[in-house]
Amino acid sequence: MFKGKTAVIIGGGSGMGFRVAQLIVDGGGHVVIGGRIQKRLDGAVEKLGSSASAYTVDNTNKESIAAFFAQVSAFEYLFTPGASYVTGRMLELSDEEAESPFRSKFWGQYWAVKHGLPKLAGDGAIVLMSGAASVRPPPGIGAAPYVACNAAIEGLGRGLAVELAPIRVNVVSPGAIDGSLWRARPAEQREGMFKMAEELTALGRVGTEDEVAQAVIFLFQATYITGSTLYPDGGYALR
Repeated sequence: MFKGKTAVIIGGGSGMGFRVAQLIVDGGGHVVIGGRIQKRLDGAVEKLGSSASAYTVDNTNKESIAAFFAQVSAFEYLFTPGASYVTGRMLELSDEEAESPFRSKFWGQYWAVKHGLPKLAGDGAIVLMSGAASVRPPPGIGAAPYVACNAAIEGLGRGLAVELAPIRVNVVSPGAIDGSLWRARPAEQREGMFKMAEELTALGRVGTEDEVAQAVIFLFQATYITGSTLYPDGGYALR
């Protein structure tokens, strides 16, 4: 499926990114994963085997992203799920916290595309990471900057699809996912989000990291899809 192909995954040391890396390697491909924590990257490479390599990168720092891609050879696929940010109500967030989704999740992905582009195959594919809050803000939570950031990423994907064609650019926009991101948050916050997801999704449950990873693999291989956003969200975005 991916024999002779290479995918670069920023945020590939854990979670959805690591699962995508596993699927690429299982399909005969090679992966280059990036992340901030060397120990986590080392553990991921050990699990992935000789078809994987890793370099540290801070996706809030464009110089770090440029240095990361300077170490990467030619590749065919780019996936950029890694991000670190704070969410909350406008009047409760500091200015720095309110800006954090854009610094890490929006600009981090923008810079990754910019600095990765010279090494990306002319018929390659990029999948950006958004979130279903872009089209349905979580009720009662208050996350306006985060909602706006996700909507901006989906717009970025459409703009890049036109600008970079024939390179394909799509966006994956998950709903609530039971995975490493939410497991790292306080139990009360996690349980509240999962309960809300069960009530508001058509399928009545949260998703899994594997379900999102399968959507990313689909977008890598869907050679006539570009400028689209795919919502593996159990129907959360439905009105």
